[in-house]
Amino acid sequence: THAKMATVPLGFNIDSPRWDQSTFVGRLKHFLNITDPRTVLVPEEELDQAKALVEGCRAGMVPPGSSQEQLLYAKKLYDSAFHPDSGEKMNLIGRMSFQVPGGMAITGCMLQFYRTVPAVVFWQWVNQSFNAFVNYTNRNAASPISLRQIGVAYVTATGAALATAVGLNLYTKRAPPLLARWVPFAAVAAANCVNIPMMRQQEIINGITVTDGDNNELGRSRRAAVKGIAQVVLSRITMAAPGMIILPIIMERLEKFTFMQRIRVLHGPLQVLLCGGFLLFMVPAACALFPQRCSLALADLEQELRDSIVAKYGDKVPYVYFNKGL
Repeated sequence: THAKMATVPLGFNIDSPRWDQSTFVGRLKHFLNITDPRTVLVPEEELDQAKALVEGCRAGMVPPGSSQEQLLYAKKLYDSAFHPDSGEKMNLIGRMSFQVPGGMAITGCMLQFYRTVPAVVFWQWVNQSFNAFVNYTNRNAASPISLRQIGVAYVTATGAALATAVGLNLYTKRAPPLLARWVPFAAVAAANCVNIPMMRQQEIINGITVTDGDNNELGRSRRAAVKGIAQVVLSRITMAAPGMIILPIIMERLEKFTFMQRIRVLHGPLQVLLCGGFLLFMVPAACALFPQRCSLALADLEQELRDSIVAKYGDKVPYVYFNKGL
């Protein structure tokens, strides 16, 4: 016990956030930590050890000689690889820490191969498959979704992306070249507006659990689900926007230079790298836009839920809280 006392401060709680989650900067630091793409390379057994250490720490069993740094690093690995609701290990492709390597490859290719319809169709399909994986992996685990619903969500989102991309692609044939380069972003934004609500339809149909400030369950709210999902859609579009809007302008300028015309073969890899640069900052920044623990005023809840809360607590619960998912 003496070793425990020496290395881990008294009252250390591994689950309390290291940074203030009520401020954007605090949330940004939190997501920079858990979306760190380097955690993708951590071997499986090290992730399992991190999980064991975090669970041991929650139970008050800290291995003698553990330093606070070790515990915080274990928590970082745990948060990057395990689902916050179920504690199950998430598939690699669906983790937020894989958003930078996965997203930069796909976005770079969408921005590079935008000229022909077959290329547009292929890369939008690849992107929607990746998105469906990410949305399923990061769903609110308390609202199970059937394989049939996943299939319908995937097909409709892919359909929305392709219809937008192919439609705009044909429409922009006579437009200035830069407009054609922005088509992939329009398609991605349209698909996000379909994909995420469809993947998480159970939450909209049945509502999600809302709690008071002390985490006491108060009931289920559909309006809370709608607010949470709307915020996720906005942050996903924000995540893609800078790279997909600014990068085409940069490439449009660069491609006018003679040296760039000589190295056409490197345009694709260059776009992929530049996308990575944007996403490295935009993934955590977009995740941090809204608090993970979302709130909703009592007045905005469904009538029957509001009445039952008022009947039980009077005016002691002005706001309800819930996890909005990622």
